[in-house]
Amino acid sequence: MYTFEDMQKMDRVRLGNMVPLELFRTIRLIGMNQGLPMGGKGTTLTVGRKIGESLPVSSVEDLLALFEELKIGIPRIVYSDEHRLNIAVEDCFCKGLPTLEEEKMICDLEGAILEGALSKLLGRRVSVREIKCNATGHEYCEYEVKL
Repeated sequence: MYTFEDMQKMDRVRLGNMVPLELFRTIRLIGMNQGLPMGGKGTTLTVGRKIGESLPVSSVEDLLALFEELKIGIPRIVYSDEHRLNIAVEDCFCKGLPTLEEEKMICDLEGAILEGALSKLLGRRVSVREIKCNATGHEYCEYEVKL
């Protein structure tokens, strides 16, 4: 079993620790979204939650900082009360893609990562749903977290 710490170990002398965004987009949107049943939703939710649970974070602030450090996007809390938390993610991986005509949210993996990490941090199940997406013309992606 690999851990997040294992993923941080790099030994690529020539190519380094980065891969192009277009490769990630291709895997996500062509391979998974278009290639799997139901747009790959079940897969991305399961994978994202598992990734989130494995992240070495001890607070919401740590999680948001790691999101940016990993270049997932630039997150900020736009609303918070005892029942709900809304997190906007600017500069998400979908920024710049052609706008989809339908109201189809495509950043479910990122939401599932948040869900897995927040559930672990809070010690209880939380629910995360994408309510805005760059790919549908919104200024940023936004996730509603039900606490």
